[in-house]
Amino acid sequence: MTVIWGLDLKEMQWSKFRSSYMFNRTYHLRRTKMIVYQIAMILCVCSESVGTAALSDYAGQQQYVAGVNGATIYNNDFIGIASYNIFVGIAVATIFGAAFFFDLFWPERHESPAVKISWKISAVVVTIMAFADAIALTVIVATRGAYLKGVSATEESAILQAHHYTPPLEYRRNGRAVASVVLLWPGLIATIASTFILFASYKHNEKYGPKSHYGRKEEQLGGPHSGDESPEMRSASVPTNGAQPNDVRNV
Repeated sequence: MTVIWGLDLKEMQWSKFRSSYMFNRTYHLRRTKMIVYQIAMILCVCSESVGTAALSDYAGQQQYVAGVNGATIYNNDFIGIASYNIFVGIAVATIFGAAFFFDLFWPERHESPAVKISWKISAVVVTIMAFADAIALTVIVATRGAYLKGVSATEESAILQAHHYTPPLEYRRNGRAVASVVLLWPGLIATIASTFILFASYKHNEKYGPKSHYGRKEEQLGGPHSGDESPEMRSASVPTNGAQPNDVRNV
């Protein structure tokens, strides 16, 4: 099978998505990683997806008002932060999505010091980006809004009512914008937690290797590797001549 960067592609198997393998106890922090990494990815991507819908509303609002003589609408603050939110969602999903799949398929992979540092720097950078995104998006949605210039208040009302659909001028009245903020904060918390988990995992790996205390003890006793083996391999390890496996206490 093809090997890329020392990773054997034959390890990419659908069977590894089974809960018995994905959440086994063989590797350190494995179950925590599988859960927290996914929470960070899903919430940040959902935030940017809902934010994209709100961004589309205000971009359409700009195009509509631009066709009215003398009218100018200012809503670039939301369009700008919503665009940045899209970038952050993709960045978080890229870093921790990659970490998720690498730990799922190649939990015992060898990484050079440069690669380990790259993982750590990437995790810290996306965390800072997500924190800045959450603060800016919250402030803009909660305290600001779009406004028109070049027309009277009566004309402004007529322009907005004439459009078949126009989002509220106050961002906090836009349900999609608010939902984007609400989803982003728990996504940020999960991203911070993911970064701490990644650092803790590397610290453990440098001292003990990727396996947990349970996994190392299991390996010493010669037991199955909690999902690393197929059912056929496990059944083959059981004596078929009536003999019983050695008592663990006698090993």
